[in-house]
Amino acid sequence: MKAFQINAPGSASLIDIEPRIPATEEEVTLQIRFIGLCGTDLATYRGNNAMVTFPRIPGHEVSATVLAGGSLEPGTAVTLSPYTHCGRCASCHRGRFNACRNNQTLGVQRDGAMMEQITVPESRLFTAQLGLRELALVEPLTVGAHAVARGRVTPQDTVAVFGCGGVGLGAIASSAFRGARTIAIDLDDRKLEVARRAGASELINTAREDLHQRLVHLTGDGPDVVIEAIGTPATFRAAVEEVAYTGRVVYIGYAKEPVSYETRLFVQKELDILGSRNALPDDFREVIRMLEAGGFPVDDAISLVIPPEQAAAALDDWSRNPGKYTKILVQFA
Repeated sequence: MKAFQINAPGSASLIDIEPRIPATEEEVTLQIRFIGLCGTDLATYRGNNAMVTFPRIPGHEVSATVLAGGSLEPGTAVTLSPYTHCGRCASCHRGRFNACRNNQTLGVQRDGAMMEQITVPESRLFTAQLGLRELALVEPLTVGAHAVARGRVTPQDTVAVFGCGGVGLGAIASSAFRGARTIAIDLDDRKLEVARRAGASELINTAREDLHQRLVHLTGDGPDVVIEAIGTPATFRAAVEEVAYTGRVVYIGYAKEPVSYETRLFVQKELDILGSRNALPDDFREVIRMLEAGGFPVDDAISLVIPPEQAAAALDDWSRNPGKYTKILVQFA
């Protein structure tokens, strides 16, 4: 069967592989319908993902239908959690399997789902009353939803989200879905407009607006929760500087270089500073409820839909023009 493989930094192609036979009765064979490409896949293509070895088949944002195995009827539309957990480390003992020390995510530490068929444990599947394109958006939105859960967002909160890419959009939509007032922050007007349709009540374009003055104007004392979904030293610092006293800061992004802080703000403001990684099953269920409720701008969130034969060219173009795309879907079958 056909699979898409990143062979080395800057090189990708379609290859032929043998289908994997289910090893246990708990495994289900899926027909892949859509695979989303995200910033992690772009980093892999550029050779900037330290967790990836080459060659690697990407693909962890999955829309599929059941072919055989398990208890689900053939043809059932599903998405899946792409993470594993060891059950032995400290995170697993605390029930926080998303942060397992030995996690292996599809398409990152191990080959992913960018192929015609894949076999996975039924326990990792989620069904939903959603279209196949929407199902491919569930996993990337759960990453932002998990950050919202980490930030303990309530309807009484004002939440500011740095970054309106796929992950930031998930945080914006999930905050709004919980009833919070949500402020979207980015440099790109197009992404900010998508964020508005996803639930942001206010927008800040820091290319032409002073971030601090706008946040003071909008909130007075600063946002109750700041979620950082970009990963730059400047936004890491701004999250701490702009959040309200006794507020919560949640980091999803990875800063690519060391970050220097004015650490007195940690103490003076008595901040909760939190990391957020991957997602838990409850995050998948919440995102599914959110999408089933309607209102999320699915078509606006998808920049491009292509067949597998065009995936290499799309990754190359995305690498050359990183602001051009929000979400690329690769359509199988």
